[in-house]
Amino acid sequence: MNLTLHLTDNCNMDCSYCIREKCPKDMSEEVLYKACDLAFSKGTRAGLCFFGGEPLLKKDLIYKALDYCEKKSEETGIRFDCKMTTNGTLLDEEFLERAVKAHLGIGMSFDGKAQDVCRVFANGKPTSSVVEEKAKLLLKYMPEASALATIAPQAVPFYAESVRYLHELGFKHVSFVIAYGHKVNWTDSDLDLLREQLEKTAVYLKDLFIKKDRFYMSALDSKISDCIRGNNTAERCHLGVRQLPVTPSGELYPCTSFIGDKDYLLGNVFNGIDNKKVAELAKKSSTPETCKGCDLVKRCTNSCGCANRMNTGNENQVSPLQCTYERMLIEISDRLGEELYQIDPVRFASEFA
Repeated sequence: MNLTLHLTDNCNMDCSYCIREKCPKDMSEEVLYKACDLAFSKGTRAGLCFFGGEPLLKKDLIYKALDYCEKKSEETGIRFDCKMTTNGTLLDEEFLERAVKAHLGIGMSFDGKAQDVCRVFANGKPTSSVVEEKAKLLLKYMPEASALATIAPQAVPFYAESVRYLHELGFKHVSFVIAYGHKVNWTDSDLDLLREQLEKTAVYLKDLFIKKDRFYMSALDSKISDCIRGNNTAERCHLGVRQLPVTPSGELYPCTSFIGDKDYLLGNVFNGIDNKKVAELAKKSSTPETCKGCDLVKRCTNSCGCANRMNTGNENQVSPLQCTYERMLIEISDRLGEELYQIDPVRFASEFA
């Protein structure tokens, strides 16, 4: 079973697009261990994702969870996997040495050249210089670590430049998503500029392909791979089935944006999961009615309940913003894929198929 542990609702940063309400609420050791037990209670694999707030504010809980789960894995024979999403500012060598030992995958939230546009410390000071140094430290220990960029409207002019910057910094895998929610306001001009930036990014990725420099940029590369493999992206969202968030108090919800909505409370780590509610919820996580007649229905994330809820307030309703963005990605990635195929069809197939 896979669980996302919200170790704290607190954070040492104040990102302009973040919709999470920060407060000094931390997970107790009792909840932590109960969550670990729950992860091992079903299936042949136990997975934990350390999340927040900023999870590194609670390094002690991460260490305790790793020690506990590694021992439990040895006793039960159940495989244990772990990962973490962090803003990176609190990374240090001691933690990274322990993370390497635990095979802890780390995704660093880093907006590249747009870092100081939206991502500042709680006191308002810029974060870019600190995060750049921490990124270098992370890559020293974990060359395969990922950079996770969230692009708000005001950061769009830096999009292509940020992709290049993160690649040159040493990241081999970057994820770029646009910011959703009530704290951002996308205009038609923002989206026009976003298209230009994506097209510049596609040119850069083409140049890297020619140079045989393998670099994975998820926004475009994933669309190419899904098209070739015939994956149905629209069926990726399975609320309450694949990954359950655990709040600091131990409550279980289907996804992060549903936390606090009692209609979607699926249980807690003390009494377990309400399997009936999970089954009922799983039936809802299908393609929205308004998308079923679209030719691109199998190639976009129309059924992402979390994104839909942030944009429209309804997990089964897609926003015009998301629809426009997905169409943009598919169009540009298809063109890029065709160009890469023409350059080297054999290598193209090996990298994307």
